[in-house]
Amino acid sequence: MDTLVTTAPAPAPTAAPAALRRLYFVRFAFAAVWAALLFATADTLGPLSATLLVIYPLFDVACAVVDVRSAAVDGGPVRHLYLNIALSAATAVGLAVAATSGIPAVLRVWGAWAVTAGLVQLVVGVARRRMGGQWAMIASGGISTLAGVSFAAQAGGADASLKTLAGYAFLGGVFFLVSALRLGRAAKSA
Repeated sequence: MDTLVTTAPAPAPTAAPAALRRLYFVRFAFAAVWAALLFATADTLGPLSATLLVIYPLFDVACAVVDVRSAAVDGGPVRHLYLNIALSAATAVGLAVAATSGIPAVLRVWGAWAVTAGLVQLVVGVARRRMGGQWAMIASGGISTLAGVSFAAQAGGADASLKTLAGYAFLGGVFFLVSALRLGRAAKSA
């Protein structure tokens, strides 16, 4: 008599970390290019810099939509990502309006977005911490919140400049790069 031994199939590996890793690499590349372009045009608030300012939150909307789709397929948390989509879309509109009023108005809108989006990023990073590679997203969310306050403060001073936004975006991109690399390490060790 043959004995049939059955084992439960191993759970299929999730595709969410791989998709998130690719998204983080794209976000890093975009932030680096965007920051360089804004830095080069940041001395005045002209049509090119205003366009760049509006494009950044719109790109964030697109990335959040991609993130929602991959997280939803995997059963991950998406509620805060929807909030991020709404905040970024509203920010794009706000920046388009603020760009007609000058750099201080832009810094106030960007500052409000940095605070709120930073808090959302912090919450999403904590919710995803088991996935690995999220400590950089948690730190980035906290730093974004503090940076947002500094942008609002800078708007009231004589040194209001768009260059600080370029630095902020580049640093945020570096955090995405670090998270992408950490996600890759976490996947290899799993």
